[in-house]
Amino acid sequence: MSRAQIPALVLGVGGFGALVAAITSNEWKVTTRASSVITATWVYQGLWMNCAGNALGSFQCRPHFTIFKVEGYIQACRGLMIAAVSLGFFGSIFALFGMKCTKVGGSDKAKAKIACLAGIVFILSGLCSMTGCSLYANKITTEFFDPLYMEQKMGYTYNGPTSVMSSRTKYHGGEGDFKTTNPSKQFDKNAYV
Repeated sequence: MSRAQIPALVLGVGGFGALVAAITSNEWKVTTRASSVITATWVYQGLWMNCAGNALGSFQCRPHFTIFKVEGYIQACRGLMIAAVSLGFFGSIFALFGMKCTKVGGSDKAKAKIACLAGIVFILSGLCSMTGCSLYANKITTEFFDPLYMEQKMGYTYNGPTSVMSSRTKYHGGEGDFKTTNPSKQFDKNAYV
């Protein structure tokens, strides 16, 4: 049983490290707009900042400076991921103290209780991180498959018969419906455009 403690500690600390890397990553949501290779742009959105880059190598990041203007699901994901990191940190410390090969922690019975507590804390950390990631992924897929969600579809233009928006239709946010706009006055019925 004591031979399984070292791989378990390594896996637990490795999972904690992966969790820290995931929470600091800016690639939680990646949006691309590419009409050609030269004009391709990417938008990376994370829990703490948004970044934009293009094919020419320009890359800029802007952190979320406010707490209250960030959407609710990002706030929930932040809270769950911070709780997961905190629990993972304490789980790593408890696991280190609960191992039989360490001198700290008291008797074998007390070390077994500490190791069991470490396992429970690691499970809670995993549940928090899994819930946060699932909440974020659910929001992204819901927005992607919602035909009325225009924010990420505005950069794409496809004026075919199955297009959600034609070139003369504009979505006015908050009014909840599509309204047609009048074409420009410089073009009349005889203009060759």
